[in-house]
Amino acid sequence: MVVFAALTLVGFHEMGVPAWISVALTLGVMFLLAVSIERVVLRPLVGQPDIILFMATIGITLFLIGFGEIIFGGENKVMITEELGIPTGSWSLEPFGGLLLLEQKDVTAVAVGAMLVAGLLVFLNRTQMGRAIRALGDDSQAALSVGISLRTIWVLVWFIAGIIALVTGIAWGARAGVSFALEVIAYKALPVLMLGGLESIAGAIVGGLMIGVLEKLFEIYWGQPLLGGNTETWFAFVLALIVLLFRPQGLFGERIIERV
Repeated sequence: MVVFAALTLVGFHEMGVPAWISVALTLGVMFLLAVSIERVVLRPLVGQPDIILFMATIGITLFLIGFGEIIFGGENKVMITEELGIPTGSWSLEPFGGLLLLEQKDVTAVAVGAMLVAGLLVFLNRTQMGRAIRALGDDSQAALSVGISLRTIWVLVWFIAGIIALVTGIAWGARAGVSFALEVIAYKALPVLMLGGLESIAGAIVGGLMIGVLEKLFEIYWGQPLLGGNTETWFAFVLALIVLLFRPQGLFGERIIERV
């Protein structure tokens, strides 16, 4: 969804639509996409095991990649950073006598990401719909029995995912352009979730920070000198695998105890 959302935004702008109106139209496309996914894919899978729903989402991702390539083409596109007001300069700092360059677009991405995480936590913990999403995730049968609408929650969850995908596409597209290579970056969400724990929002945050910091340190101190670099493409998956060998539920996931 990250690539599809970013390409949709750039596509609207290339048609002559102003930048912020393109953002609004892209959000509309993401909502229509969420409704379509719920009705065409997820609704027939009600009651199926979680692994089937998981594989269905992977299939949706691959379909969107191919569908987006048909519509927008496979060439790399430039994100409309200046039109959206994203700064493109840099700050020069000299801590401890050294030179440190901070890209303003990277700082902006971190700030926007932090606000998204804070807003998502407030939504999930303080609002009725947010608590309904958590209840459905904890025990779908119990949530359905008290009148929570599965269809409404699925549309809402996919729409929120579309918003996050659009923001992610803008942030990363501002650094490296918009192409289907971005989907490789999006796949790193999987080891982040496995590392932190599928049931834990805090675990996903901590897992993302751990992988982001550790893969850079590994690349600098071990990957480049010993392995020739390019370790960032696989380090997150290997780290998640090592953690799952000792804690199958992840660092912050709930331990499942089955009584016989």
